[in-house]
Amino acid sequence: MALQAVIPLFPKFTALDGIGPYEVLQRTPDIDVTFIGHERGEIRSENGFLGITRDATFEEIPHPDLIVFPGGVGTRPLVHDDRVLDWVRTAHETTRFTTSVCTGSIVLGAAGLLDGLTATTHWGAYDALEATGATPVSDRVVEHLDRRVITAAGVSSGIDMALRLMELLFDRVAAEASQLMIEYDPQPPFDAGAVAKAGPDVMPRVVEWAAARE
Repeated sequence: MALQAVIPLFPKFTALDGIGPYEVLQRTPDIDVTFIGHERGEIRSENGFLGITRDATFEEIPHPDLIVFPGGVGTRPLVHDDRVLDWVRTAHETTRFTTSVCTGSIVLGAAGLLDGLTATTHWGAYDALEATGATPVSDRVVEHLDRRVITAAGVSSGIDMALRLMELLFDRVAAEASQLMIEYDPQPPFDAGAVAKAGPDVMPRVVEWAAARE
C-alpha cells in the first residue's frame, strides 16, 4: 500500500510551502498525497490569488504516515487552535515523519513537538518559533530523526526537505529520480536568497511589499 502523506491547508497559507513538497512526493506511486483542513473544499492562499481544494478534514485522516505542514501568515491563529494542535499531537504518535515548511514549524512547536529542539523557519519568524520552546537556527533543513521531526526554512526550502524525505523513506535513487522528474537544478540569476547575502537596498523593498500584503 502507498504511504499516506497529508498537507494541511488553512486560510492565508503560502502556496509553494505546500506545492513544492507535493511536487516532489507525488512523483512516486508509493506515496498518495491529500490536502486536508478544517473542512473540505477550496481554500485560498495568503494573497487570495490561488485556490486549492482540500479533499478531507483533519479528523478524516487521523493517522497519516507523513505530515508536511506548510506556513504562511495564516499559521499565527493556528497556534491557538486546539482542533489543529490536538490533531498534530495525535497524528505524530504514528507518523513516519512529521515535517514543516516555513512557519509551519510554529504550529509543530505550539503542539509541543519542538520543545528543547533546534528548528528552523522563515528568517522573519524566528521570534515566533522561539516562543514555542524551540531554538531557531538558520539551517535550510533541520532534522531530529530520533523524534521523527524535520523542519525546513522559508518557502523554497520545502523542496530540499521533501527530497531528503524521499531518501529517508526509500533511498537516494528515489530522491534523485524525483529531483530529475521536476528538473530541480537551481541556477538562480541572483544570489540574494538569505539575509546575509542581500544588498542594503533589498530589505527595504521586502518590508514595503510585505506591508502592502497585510
